[in-house]
Amino acid sequence: MQIWKNHTAAVQQIDVLLFDAFSGLCLANTIEPMRAANTLAGRALYSWRLLTVDGEPATSSSGMSVAAHGALSGQSGDMLIAMPSYEFARHANETTRRALRAAAGRYAVLAGFDTGSWLLADAGLLDRRRATIHWEELERFGEAFPDVETERVRFVEDQDRVTCSGAQAAFDVMSHRIGARHGQALRLELATLFMSPDEGTPQDVPVARGRSVSRAIRLMQEHVEQPLPMGEIARQIGRSQKDLEARMKRELGAVPRAVYRRIRLLVARKLLKESDLPMAEVALRAGYQDASAMARAYKAEFGLRPSDERVG
Repeated sequence: MQIWKNHTAAVQQIDVLLFDAFSGLCLANTIEPMRAANTLAGRALYSWRLLTVDGEPATSSSGMSVAAHGALSGQSGDMLIAMPSYEFARHANETTRRALRAAAGRYAVLAGFDTGSWLLADAGLLDRRRATIHWEELERFGEAFPDVETERVRFVEDQDRVTCSGAQAAFDVMSHRIGARHGQALRLELATLFMSPDEGTPQDVPVARGRSVSRAIRLMQEHVEQPLPMGEIARQIGRSQKDLEARMKRELGAVPRAVYRRIRLLVARKLLKESDLPMAEVALRAGYQDASAMARAYKAEFGLRPSDERVG
């Protein structure tokens, strides 16, 4: 069962090992979820460094030069993410192999994002492990590394190894790991923050793996101002209310009512911080009949009064 909220986890050190021709999109999708998690939590949950094998700057596939915080040698942390992207084959050399093998003893988790899986496998760090890679290289990857159990999925976590299939999947990995460590409530908030509109309708949010729970979340997001009864949400997704409660509790660590309340109060918080709407109007847009009812729920959820969000 997943954790809904966890406020006690220690800060993690995440390092990204860049190579020339790395994907800027993959890097952004790796760093931004951590940056947003820190901001939303109001404290440091993650710190990160950009490293290269030799400590020199790395140039992205689009020509963007990024200064490294240092060389990989001697660094340690909770997770090291290898990110070569477009020219991974030329980085699969003895220098990289030695660097990654040495790093395996200093980092709790090694990850390969996009085509980083190739470098890990080339260093023998994925032998007898499940792994994936960018779909364009999947077949060649399987042929080159028969000791790796290749899977065509967005990302794979196998003990202390993590691999993903591309730049978009990097966001999925990071949000998944943030939710697993700090609670699905924070993951839901991240998903809401990064959600983009598609003809006015929210896209699927990468919070729940099960289709029924994902559809229930979608309905909650679409009916904030006039909340649907829980029985109606269950009916629309073709499940009983009891079944929906069990599925959501298993996948998110919270019952549907708590998830729906969080979604509505996230809308309220955004309005409080980004608009000058009267408190009564904010309450109505978040599905509350009066400001006092919203204030009680808000204090219980976030530990603050709605008016505290507008101080200063």
